[in-house]
Amino acid sequence: MSRGRHNRSWLKERQRDKYVQSARRTGYRSRAAYKLIQLDERDHLFRSGDVVVDLGAAPGGWSQVAAARVTDSGRVLAVDRLPLKPIKGVEFIQGDFLEPSVAGRLRALLGAAGADVVMSDMAPNISGIRDSDQARALELTLSALAFADEVIRPSGTLVVKAFHGDALEEIRREVRRKFASVVVRKPVASKDKSSEIYLLARGYGV
Repeated sequence: MSRGRHNRSWLKERQRDKYVQSARRTGYRSRAAYKLIQLDERDHLFRSGDVVVDLGAAPGGWSQVAAARVTDSGRVLAVDRLPLKPIKGVEFIQGDFLEPSVAGRLRALLGAAGADVVMSDMAPNISGIRDSDQARALELTLSALAFADEVIRPSGTLVVKAFHGDALEEIRREVRRKFASVVVRKPVASKDKSSEIYLLARGYGV
């Protein structure tokens, strides 16, 4: 299939996607918002008043959901290399959280109290080279875990995207070292053909 035909096929599929259509109607920034909604409906991730960190937040769908769930008494701190249009209840830092200066700004905003929930829906740009793509995905997942290890409160929660593959068990073992429980979730809104899953870890340091 030529690149032009592939792009047209992708566009038609996207236009038929019920989550894309629903996001447009409801004002969510992306269809990914429904993945977090479904995770929260099943596992009750957020409480009113929680402090939430959204790593790799743009275009902002997850931040929108989190801000609504924690209400005005909570906080959502979002970070991404890409710009993010303002979202009510969300404090945004533009930059790569892997950079020490950006991570430092985020930690300063959190203060000593830290975060109740750290979440990441980050994924690498796909090159088509399997080993390279898996290595980059692993780096992002482990980086989110390392940052959570610095800022998350005792008994806090981590939600992080991962992918089926050779590295998944390594990631799960690493998460289990930090949290009391770890489960794998694949929301209905995740595309069937996608290898993405989400690790939901609870009870940090317990």
